[in-house]
Amino acid sequence: MPLPESYPEPHAVPARSWFRRRVVDPLLDLLKAGLSPQQLALTVGLGVALGLIPALGTTTLLSAAVALRLRLNVAAMQLAAHLMSAFQLALLIPLLRNGAIIMGQGDKVANLTVASLRQLIAHEGWGAVGKLLWRAELGALLIWALACVPLVLVLYFVLRAVFGRVLARQRA
Repeated sequence: MPLPESYPEPHAVPARSWFRRRVVDPLLDLLKAGLSPQQLALTVGLGVALGLIPALGTTTLLSAAVALRLRLNVAAMQLAAHLMSAFQLALLIPLLRNGAIIMGQGDKVANLTVASLRQLIAHEGWGAVGKLLWRAELGALLIWALACVPLVLVLYFVLRAVFGRVLARQRA
């Protein structure tokens, strides 16, 4: 049955991607809600850095604590931090290996792989992993801490400019 002439033709709305719906739109909503481009850039920069920490299970707590302490948006920082999960896992073994080298245990962790780590956990439990890797973890945290400073600075200045342009375009 044809539509009466008084009804306009429906317009096809293009489907938005997952990245657009889950990342871009929430960040734009924060800009529209009054968060300044500087605050949002710092929030995302710190969230990315905290999302890459080589200590599994600490991301949520650390990013929430930092966001609350600096009076930044907790949800935006959590979003940025948890989007880094795949990169965090990909960097974990290389950071542990290099951390072990820095801390003088390169020979014990030189051949560390995900499979060998899984086998060690299965046979000897988390306690053995802790004894073997605690110095490597300290070294990995040191590398991460040194790398985070330039990472956050670069992200802050780049994203501040991007969010400033987006906000100006939204206001126009």
